[in-house]
Amino acid sequence: MTLLREAALVAGKDLRIELRSRIGLNQVVPLALLILLLFAFALDPDRGVLKRAAPGLFWVAVLFSALLAVQRSLAVESADGVRDAIRLSGLDPAGIFLGKAAAVAVQLLVLEVVLATGVVLLYDVRVVGIWTLIGTAVAATAGLAAAGSLYGALAAGLRVRETLLPLLLLPVVAPVLIAATRASESALTGTSFEVSAGDWLGLLAVFAVLYIAFGLLAYGPLLED
Repeated sequence: MTLLREAALVAGKDLRIELRSRIGLNQVVPLALLILLLFAFALDPDRGVLKRAAPGLFWVAVLFSALLAVQRSLAVESADGVRDAIRLSGLDPAGIFLGKAAAVAVQLLVLEVVLATGVVLLYDVRVVGIWTLIGTAVAATAGLAAAGSLYGALAAGLRVRETLLPLLLLPVVAPVLIAATRASESALTGTSFEVSAGDWLGLLAVFAVLYIAFGLLAYGPLLED
């Protein structure tokens, strides 16, 4: 069985579990939309603050949702000896990592479509660079999913994994969120900066490649711990 087939098998398993449990639909999506709604009331739209802050608020909501998605993936593996079964399955740890990261990425991309619609409707912004926004979402989501899956495996064997995971993950994904926010500002507001959206997209792609490569190498030892 090839690496990509193993990854597809793991991703399909995780996504089927989420579809059947409807955790994302019933908990993650309402929470993310609630975050956007609270900021819409907290910031004064008449002064333009809300519109200028929209890209950052969007990625804050995505970050909280990513943490929930990774913690949900950990909870599924921790129950009923699933983690031990994965170890004994004979699957390549790199394929397991890619599959779990892909499942988280798919969930985040679906959520980002919902959140982007909410930002446009609630914050009165218009998309002026649709391809820039799509590229930003894909690259940033790949980085978030890869880092989340890797550090989720690192925290999986600890009793305090629910509280430790955010502490481990937030410093690592902070550069991704900053670059994604800057690139999204160009796509949503048309604002130009000294560093162009293309440069931010390139930085996002570098982080995504680094996190994926490191995950492919390190996931096996982490899975055995």
